Amino acid sequence: MTVPTGGERYRPLYARVLGLRFVNPGGVLCFLFFEGAVALAVLLALAELVSWWAVPVLPAVVAAMVKLNDLVAEVVIRTAAQVPEQERDRFRRQMEPVVGRARMPSTVGGRRTRQKRYDSES
Repeated sequence: MTVPTGGERYRPLYARVLGLRFVNPGGVLCFLFFEGAVALAVLLALAELVSWWAVPVLPAVVAAMVKLNDLVAEVVIRTAAQVPEQERDRFRRQMEPVVGRARMPSTVGGRRTRQKRYDSES
């Protein structure tokens, strides 16, 4: 589940700096996370919607959220690994789709309605 050490040098710098182990963003996504956050902060600062402190703070907040997402993914994966196989099978049986027919009442609001019959033969 974690990224192998041999492939570590080919990962984007953003993912290596944050030490992401379970979330594996690609190069484009890392570009959007960092440079996109910087560009957004600069645009907001130029529009005077936020102060210039947002330029370093916004990318830091985005990085913190990405790292938090990685930590949550780690907890979810570890918790799922602890579920016994019997419970997994029971859950899969419960989640199977059920196909059937539902009977509709022939009266609506006290009035008798004409029932339409939908068969696969017609």
